[in-house]
Amino acid sequence: MSLEDNLYPLLRLYEAAPQPVKSIAGRAYRALPTSLRYGSAFADFHREASDSESWSTEEIQRYQTQALRETLQAANQAPWYRRQFADAGVDPEQFESLDQLSEYPLLTKSDLLTHRRDLNNPNLSASLRLPITTGGSTGVPVGFDLHKGVSRPKEQAYLEAQWKRRGWMPGHRTAVIRGGVTSSRRDGRIDTFDATRNWLILSSYHLTLDRLPDYVAALNRFRPEHLHAYPSAALMLARGLAQTGLRLDFPLTSILCGSEKLSPEDQAFLEAAFEARILHWYGHSERVVLAAQGRTSNHLYFWPAYGFVEFGEPDADGFREVIGTSFHNHVMPLVRYRTGDLVKLAIHREAELPGIEIEKVIGRDYEFLLSSTGRQVSLTAINMHDDVFDGLLAVQFHQTAKGRIAFRYQPGPNWHSSRVDSIRDALNRKLGDDFSLSLQSVSAIEKTSAGKHRWLITDLVP
Repeated sequence: MSLEDNLYPLLRLYEAAPQPVKSIAGRAYRALPTSLRYGSAFADFHREASDSESWSTEEIQRYQTQALRETLQAANQAPWYRRQFADAGVDPEQFESLDQLSEYPLLTKSDLLTHRRDLNNPNLSASLRLPITTGGSTGVPVGFDLHKGVSRPKEQAYLEAQWKRRGWMPGHRTAVIRGGVTSSRRDGRIDTFDATRNWLILSSYHLTLDRLPDYVAALNRFRPEHLHAYPSAALMLARGLAQTGLRLDFPLTSILCGSEKLSPEDQAFLEAAFEARILHWYGHSERVVLAAQGRTSNHLYFWPAYGFVEFGEPDADGFREVIGTSFHNHVMPLVRYRTGDLVKLAIHREAELPGIEIEKVIGRDYEFLLSSTGRQVSLTAINMHDDVFDGLLAVQFHQTAKGRIAFRYQPGPNWHSSRVDSIRDALNRKLGDDFSLSLQSVSAIEKTSAGKHRWLITDLVP
């Protein structure tokens, strides 16, 4: 068992402690051996991640077949899976080929909500369960259990392995803008220091134009080697710097961007603005599958030993739903889990890394606008590849009725209201004549409870 998992329930107490107490406790904790902090599984997973970057097709198939068999056997101990497998006429003891997985039933978020208790493996102690809750696409929290001593060390090992593709190393100074709560007051403190990892935690809630000088001052004092941020937060920072003339007086080695989609255009903008390379990755709280950009390629590659990935049928634009089966979490295995995320597979002559390659992630299945005639318009299709949004710090769509869209925008210091008509015309061209569009200037864009930006706030389900 890892010390990380044992101390996890005390995380909020640590975060609420005065900074001097956190600094002393954090430095003492960081001085402990990695094997004690993360447990023995961490080193095994880290080695596995590094080794898998050079695996052959045969090695991948051999590993995945064995890992899937173990996952299915663990799942078959749970009452819900046992019933579903029996109804489908499948037996994990007879699993010998990757092709056989398609015979197993799919698992949905609704199944997690309805049958969570029956999805646990009763043969493993309840003390090994680490309860986690993640936001669902309908706004209803989805609960599941990770495997103590396994799931979190594994996640950390794989994150570190992929961050190293951009020069990150343990102990490097890292600034983080990913929803950390530093103050509940609008004029409160924007930063706190996490000595357990040598990270400066910056609030993504307070990142507005009037507080930008505070962020620049904090970053220039800390002088991080890496910026670990939501893509939306990194974009807000870069746009604010460009529009105010403020600047960072140190070089960044990399920008680590996860948890939100990142378009190629936004990635190019960020890399030019900060003169640093980005590593973008795709994953989720359920820890089913994980993909990250390569060392040279901006395409994402699924880690073959992290989990098993399948895809739904392609839509008219070639996007396919990600369906994943977890490895190593035997307290609550997720078998053929429909994530609701959509990706486009890459057509590549010579892949940089083993594992399935994708060129684009467009996010969750609720990121569609619904027209009055029932058309679904992906937000990816709304992306502007010109300067129509110049002068804005952030934008967001709100929809509460079919065919009616409110486009909310947060102006920057160089914004001119004369641009409203050109934005309206550009959006109407993208949306079509079965939408009614209104534009609303706001002082700040609404974020999720975790401090993340959402391009669409909607009550509708396609």
